[in-house]
Order: sequence, then C-alpha cells, then structure tokens
Amino acid sequence: MVDFDEALHVLENRTRRKILEMLVREPHYPLQLSKHLDVSQQAVMKHLKVLQDAGFVQSQKVASEKGGPPKRIYSVQESFSLRLDLGPDLFRTEHRRLPAGGPIRLSAKLPSGARPVAERLGSRRKIPVAEGMELVEQLNEEIERLDSERDALIALHQQVMRKVSRSVEDQFEVYEQRKLVHTILEEPKRPLDLDAWCSELSLGDSQAQTLLTEVRERMLFELSELGDHVIAVRPGDPLPWWAALGTDD
Repeated sequence: MVDFDEALHVLENRTRRKILEMLVREPHYPLQLSKHLDVSQQAVMKHLKVLQDAGFVQSQKVASEKGGPPKRIYSVQESFSLRLDLGPDLFRTEHRRLPAGGPIRLSAKLPSGARPVAERLGSRRKIPVAEGMELVEQLNEEIERLDSERDALIALHQQVMRKVSRSVEDQFEVYEQRKLVHTILEEPKRPLDLDAWCSELSLGDSQAQTLLTEVRERMLFELSELGDHVIAVRPGDPLPWWAALGTDD
C-alpha cells in the first residue's frame, strides 16, 4: 500500500480523480474514459499507468465482442481512507486500509447502528436498486454521525495541543528541544525515530543525544509529579518518556 504522501501525489490530479470515480462504478476501457472525460486516449493511458503503478487500479484483457483482438479493461484495486486534519495547533495525516471481508465478518467491527444493514445483506449476492438506496442512506446517516463525533474529538485534541503549546514555549528555550517535544506529543507512546529527527534538523549524534537526555529528564520529572509517584533509575538508563503514561501504580 502506498503511503500518505504518494497517495496525495497521485490524487492531486483532477483527471485521475475523475477516472477513479468512474472506475469504482464499473470497469472501463481507456476509449470509454477518453470519450466521457473529453480527454485524449493518450493522456488517459498515462493517467492509468500512474494509477496502476501506485496500485490504485488493475487491468485485465477481455475478448472483443466484435471478434477483434482482446482489449484491456481497468477497475479499482485499492481500498483505503485518506485523512488530513489542519488548523491552528493541529496537523494530522492518516492513510488507513479499509477492512476486508463480507458483512458477517465486518459485523463485529461495526457500530450498533450499522449492524442491521450487515444482517440484511447476509449472503445475498445482489440486492434490488430500491433496497440498495435505503441501505446506503442508512449507512450515510451513520457515517455522518460518526464523522460528527470524530470532528468533536479532533477539535478537543486541538484544544489540548493549543494549551500545552504554551507550556512547551515556557519550559523549553531551545528550538530543537521544542521540536522534539512536539514530535513526542503527537504520539506519546510511539518510539521516536531518532535518525529521521536528526536528519530533519541536521543534528549530529552527540547533539541529538544531549537534547534527548535533557528533554527526557524534564518530561519524566513532570510525569512523576503529575502521577504523584517516583521514577527511579540509575544514571544513564534510557528510560522512555512514556514509561509512566497510563500506569495505575
């Protein structure tokens, strides 16, 4: 699966997005896409190559109905969700693969409001258009409800980051230290990719280790005060800053 940056690069082109929109409804031949999009077949083929190289679409040869040589037809291959949240004190990107499986397998992961739809689908291979419209509308309403809840959570996350950013500015005078703390704050329990961080700020190993030690010690002290407990280690032990997060001891 491509990463967020590559997916964004592929989807930045409006014609490629229109091609995908057509392909999710049914497979198309390049000539069909060219006619409906009013784009040259040569341009369509270039866009299809980009989409296929990225794994977004797949192609297969099918026999011609008129007895001519086989033709290549294209359909969508990838299933994923691409998210970008942006605002003051907020920058989150996410590229998530959608779960595979039929309605029964998905039922355990679905919210209660969507489970009746999965039950109605059962093992039926196809449903009438009228029934499909009803089920899609039910799912659209459930997605909107979940999106509203997610929006509220993201907004709350933004408020936390806004308030903690003031503490970062007050407690850490050096820019590289603040950069490190913000990196940690984004995903507190995720191990830091020190090599990537050093490369981004053009820091040597010794500089990075010094900054990391200073930040770690200060954050561990805060965690100890916040949790009203003591964190005891030998000098030099690389205890991670998230070691005290979520503990009940």
